[in-house]
Amino acid sequence: MTPLDLAGYLVAVLMTAVALWRMPAALWGDEEDKRRRALWGCYAGFAAALWTKTRAVRLALNDSAVTDLAVLIKHYTATIAILAILSYIVAIYGRYPAGGTVPRHVRFARAIQQVATKASIATLILLTVLFFTVVDRSVPSDRFVADHAGQWGATLYMSVFYLYLGAASAVCAYQWALATANAGLRHLRAGLGMMTFAMFIGVGYTVSRTLFLWVSVVDNPSDSFALRFDEITEAAQVVLFAFFAVGASIPALSKVQRRAKLWRAQVKLHGLWRELMTAFPEQPFDPPASLARELTRFDTPADLRIDRWAADIADAVEKLRHYVPDTLLPAAKAAAAANGGTDPDRAGPLAEAYWIKAALTAKNSGAPASVAAAVETQHATDQDGEVAWLVEVATAYRTVPQDRAAQVLADAAPAPSTATAAPRTASTEETA
Repeated sequence: MTPLDLAGYLVAVLMTAVALWRMPAALWGDEEDKRRRALWGCYAGFAAALWTKTRAVRLALNDSAVTDLAVLIKHYTATIAILAILSYIVAIYGRYPAGGTVPRHVRFARAIQQVATKASIATLILLTVLFFTVVDRSVPSDRFVADHAGQWGATLYMSVFYLYLGAASAVCAYQWALATANAGLRHLRAGLGMMTFAMFIGVGYTVSRTLFLWVSVVDNPSDSFALRFDEITEAAQVVLFAFFAVGASIPALSKVQRRAKLWRAQVKLHGLWRELMTAFPEQPFDPPASLARELTRFDTPADLRIDRWAADIADAVEKLRHYVPDTLLPAAKAAAAANGGTDPDRAGPLAEAYWIKAALTAKNSGAPASVAAAVETQHATDQDGEVAWLVEVATAYRTVPQDRAAQVLADAAPAPSTATAAPRTASTEETA
C-alpha cells in the first residue's frame, strides 16, 4: 500500500466520521432547518465518493461485472454531494422579507442553486450515457485518468464532470470567501477560511486535470508521466477533503463544548434532582431514572432537559418551605460555616445544600405542611447563571451526611414552651 492509498483511507474515515457525527442533527432537527440536512447530505455524499476511491473498494468495483463501476458511482455520489452543498450555501443566508432588499451575493447564490438542480440531473444523465457508450472499458483500470489519458471518450466524459465540479467549487470559494471576511467569531472565521482554501484547491484540481486530458488527446503522454500527474492531483484532492472536513467541523466545536458542559451539569445535578423528584413524584414530566438512562435520552435536547431539571429543583425547594420552620435557614448557615464554609463562594451553596437536605429529612419524616418558611432568594441574571448556582449546590449536597442534616433540623426546631404558641405568619416574601 502506497502512502497515497493510506491517505485515501484516512480521509475517507475522516469524512465518514464527520457524516456520522452530524447525522442526528440532520435527522432529528427542526423541519425548517434545511442547513443541517443539506450539509449532512454533502458529508454523506463525499464520504461515499471517497470510499469508492480507496484501493480495495476501487479495484473490487472496477473488476466487477460493470467495468470501472467505481468511477461511475464516485461521480454519482459526488454530484449529489455538490448539489447538497450548493443548497447549504443558499440555506445559510436565511429568509428575507417579501419586497425587501436582497444582497447581490445572496441573489447570485439562489440563482446558482436553481440552475444547479437541473444541471445535476443533466450531468448524471450525460455521464451515464457517455460512460456506457464512448468510454473505452475493455480493460479494468486502476487509475482512471492515467489509464485513459489520450482517449477522447474518457476525456469527454471526465470534462463533463469536471465542468460541473469546477463551477461548483468556484461558487463555493466565492461565497465562503465573502463569509470569511464578514465572520465575527474567530472559530467561524477559521473554519470558513479552511473551507475556502479547500474550494480553491478544487478549482485548481479540475482545471489542471481537464487541461491534462485534452492535451493528452493531442500529444499522448508516457505512462509514467500520466501516472505521476494522476498521483500528484490525487494527493491535492486528499488535502482538499481534509481541509474541508476539518474546516466544516470547527464552527460546530463550540456546540460540542456546550453539549459537554450540559452533560457535566446533568451528571452533577442528577443526584439532587432525583432525590427531590422522588420526594415529589408528581413534579417531573417523566419519573426520574438512573444517570445512565437520563444521559441517553435522545428525545429531548440536553439544554431543554437541564432547564426542566432547574425548574423542577426550584419548584421542589419551594414546596419544601412548607415543611420546615423559619429557623432552619440560620441553622443551615451556621452548619455551613462550621463545616469550613467561610469562603463566600462556597458558603452560599453549602448552606443551601444543608437547608435542602434537612428539609427533605423533615418532609420524609412526616412533618405536616404549614406556612412557607423564609429562604434567601438567589438573583441569577439568566438561565445559565441559575444552572451554575444549582450545580454548586448539588456538588455541596453530595458532601452533606444524612446524620448531619438531621442534626441541623433538630437545631432549628423551636424551643418547647408552656405558653400557647402564636400562629406562624407568612414570610415577608409571601406577603409581598
